[in-house]
Amino acid sequence: MKIKIVYKEEKGWFVGHIQEYPDYESQGKTLEELRENLIEIYDDISKGLATDAEPFQVLEVAI
Repeated sequence: MKIKIVYKEEKGWFVGHIQEYPDYESQGKTLEELRENLIEIYDDISKGLATDAEPFQVLEVAI
């Protein structure tokens, strides 16, 4: 399985979210730490522990 992570570097931290769940943001001192944190969040969402989690839809547009 693959998930897409959107992130930026901000004041020495990597801050990001899973593309489909931008309301669930996390951070890490390294990209690996951010990745692990977001996988944990995704696992919680998949298990139904975040009952208000609604995925955003992604639309790809060619220009």
